Amino acid sequence: MDLIDVEHVRVAHTRAETALAPGERAMGGGTWLYSEPQPGLTGIVDLAGMGWEPVVRTAETITIAATCTIETLRRLPEPLFEQCADSLLASWKILSIATVGGNIALALPAGPMTSLAASLDGIAVIWTVDGGERRVPVADFVTGVTTTALGAGEILRSIELPIASLHRTAFRRISRSPMGRTGTLVIGRVDASGETVFTVTGGTPRPRQLRFDGAPSAADLASGVDSIADWYDDPHGAPDWRRAMSMLFVEQIRQELS
Repeated sequence: MDLIDVEHVRVAHTRAETALAPGERAMGGGTWLYSEPQPGLTGIVDLAGMGWEPVVRTAETITIAATCTIETLRRLPEPLFEQCADSLLASWKILSIATVGGNIALALPAGPMTSLAASLDGIAVIWTVDGGERRVPVADFVTGVTTTALGAGEILRSIELPIASLHRTAFRRISRSPMGRTGTLVIGRVDASGETVFTVTGGTPRPRQLRFDGAPSAADLASGVDSIADWYDDPHGAPDWRRAMSMLFVEQIRQELS
């Protein structure tokens, strides 16, 4: 789509150049930015020129640059990355351009990169306007439908995933049609410590996590799902259906992980 109000597009190569002037917005891949009108947008700052390494691994952490494409993430060896990337149901053209940071910062309930990062206790590294940085759990970074913890002028720099969170995982997703938007997506994991975490996304405006020191009982897990009170309502699924499917999925995952 032509963004007729945009007067300039500039490519940032240094941190100083990422400073946003009034009317400017940072861009990762731009697949959403160019998909619909953007009232008030007069300038775009392309982060692709920053040259950030897409994925950096250490013994403890996988750091994913905000500009890492979803296709790059999809090719990582852990099955959960591919499962979440495929949940976008996008063409190879989109997957090769759309970015992990863009999908998370867009903060749509069905954002699969939010599902992935939140379920693994990922940390969003944010560049602040004063030249510093701050860290926010991705589960708290997305605060609602298209709203995040980003302040004015702040930039999402990267996502840090603890490798320990990938010890054992299980994945469930459903939509109302074979190629439809996610109705609910549930990821469960068991860490090496025995902690068990269930993360519900897609069916809620923001990620919801249920945490247990060990393997939960079916009753405790069902009670946790019952405590979720903000099921999303849109043409892709009614709240009662999203709740029922999430309840089914958490029990299936509980049995799989045990």
